[in-house]
Amino acid sequence: MKCRVGILISGRGSNMASLLAAAAQPHYPASVALVLSNRADAAGLETARAQGVPAEAVDHRPFRGDRAAHEEELLRRLAAAGVEYVCLAGYMRVLTRHFIGRFAGRMLNIHPSLLPAFPGLDTHARALAAGCTLHGCSVHLVTEELDGGPILAQAAVPVLPGDDEVALAARVLVQEHRLYPLALRRLIEGEAAWAAADAALLNPLPAG
Repeated sequence: MKCRVGILISGRGSNMASLLAAAAQPHYPASVALVLSNRADAAGLETARAQGVPAEAVDHRPFRGDRAAHEEELLRRLAAAGVEYVCLAGYMRVLTRHFIGRFAGRMLNIHPSLLPAFPGLDTHARALAAGCTLHGCSVHLVTEELDGGPILAQAAVPVLPGDDEVALAARVLVQEHRLYPLALRRLIEGEAAWAAADAALLNPLPAG
């Protein structure tokens, strides 16, 4: 039985798309039960619907000044869909302690830097300004500390001569799409399953 995952987005949802593609594979341990956005015009909603995944908007603007009420509506819909894990995929709202607590240890975020370096926004510009030779992305558990939860997986890319923000961001995004499904699998299946998989890769069975 696959675990039921909810994905929160605010825009095009390219990392959502990578999770949808992984979940469509028969042996992947998760299915996407619901995609939610705080914006009705988020392009990722149509991407999800085109693949037969329920996708709904809970616009935050009518709840202005009442973040708790907005989050309660999100939680209500996640519960109705039987969601067990939550993945943030470009969700541009800071979640409250109450929401995070409801999915403690079961909510992931992907961040475009090698945490703990460059939490927050404008990560690619900051990496270039700092003269980094390596940059990348991290998948971490969501806690009350912004981009500060335990890291599950990271992927690095070189910073090349002549890179600007656009070029560097594109190179990192390729790794984000690869890393997020792997990290979700790691969370669901646990370290023991990953250790067995690593052992199989390092010690393949002889042919024949």
